[in-house]
Amino acid sequence: MIKYSLVCKKGHEFESWFAGSEAFEEQASRGLVECPFCGSKNVSKALMAPSVSTSRKKESRAEAIRQLGARPAAPVEGEVLPPAAPGPVALLDENQQKLREAIRELHAKVTENTVDVGEKFAEEARKIHDGEAPERAIRGQASLKQAKELLDDGIPVLPVPSLPDDNN
Repeated sequence: MIKYSLVCKKGHEFESWFAGSEAFEEQASRGLVECPFCGSKNVSKALMAPSVSTSRKKESRAEAIRQLGARPAAPVEGEVLPPAAPGPVALLDENQQKLREAIRELHAKVTENTVDVGEKFAEEARKIHDGEAPERAIRGQASLKQAKELLDDGIPVLPVPSLPDDNN
C-alpha cells in the first residue's frame, strides 16, 4: 500500500491509500477518486517527499507501534511487527475531523428540534404545507423523486447528511 498526497482542481489537498501507482491511475480514470471537500473528480497526485528508511526510523516506528498497539499498513524492510491490536482506523486530516464533528453537531440539532415521521415524510410535508396537519419541523426519509416533487411544488426540504460513522 502507498499513501499519496492528492490535490483537486480547486486546490484542496488530501491523502489517500492505494495498492500502487497503477491502482491510483485506474481508479482516477474511472472517476472513483473524489475530493472529500468539494466532490471534484478531477484529482491528481501532489508532489511528495520520498520516505527514506533508516534504522532510526525503524526503531522509532516500532516504539510508536508498541505504545499505540497499532499496526502500520506495511512493515519497513527488515522490521518485525508485534501482533495487531484491534482498534479504530481513520485516515483523516484535521479539516476532515472538524467537518465530521460539524456534521455530528448538525445531526444532533436536527434530531433534537424535529419530529421523526419516517417514510411518510413526503406525505406529511405536503399535509403541513396544505394546512391539513399542524405546522411543525419534521424529518424522515424521502426518495430523490419525492424530494424533487416537493421542491417543485414550493415545499422547502433539506437533505440532512448521515452521521460520518454510519457508513463505516
